[in-house]
Amino acid sequence: MRIISVKESPEYKDRAIEYFQSKWASKESLMIYEDCINHCITTKSPLPQWYLLMDGEGIIGCAGLITNDFISRMDLYPWICALYIEEAYRGNSYGALLLEKAKKDAKEGGFSSLYLCTGHIGYYEKYGFHYIGDGYHPWGEVSRIYEANL
Repeated sequence: MRIISVKESPEYKDRAIEYFQSKWASKESLMIYEDCINHCITTKSPLPQWYLLMDGEGIIGCAGLITNDFISRMDLYPWICALYIEEAYRGNSYGALLLEKAKKDAKEGGFSSLYLCTGHIGYYEKYGFHYIGDGYHPWGEVSRIYEANL
């Protein structure tokens, strides 16, 4: 297994856009992923980052490291987002590989904490995240917010 950072390996940009869109986008949000991934390559900022988890040449997962995950707590950042592992590969702690890469990059970027929002209870706690409260999305949903100290 290896993790590709699109910022560091822009030749993976098109594959990353297609993969993130296939896992996370609706028809209305396709351009969000395309625009953000395209621009992560040219920015001098440590954010955003987009990661692909590879098994050989096949993509088996993904995650992002972003400034805000469409949630009301805009005072908190950076955020891990779009964590996904292909079903056939689940149960092997591969998500932890992506979480650790995001933690490492966030720390190197000068951040002392990493956040995420989710409805899952019990998964992220295994990887050093703790619940700190609820946040609100523009579409009316509420998500639990977790923090990991770096």
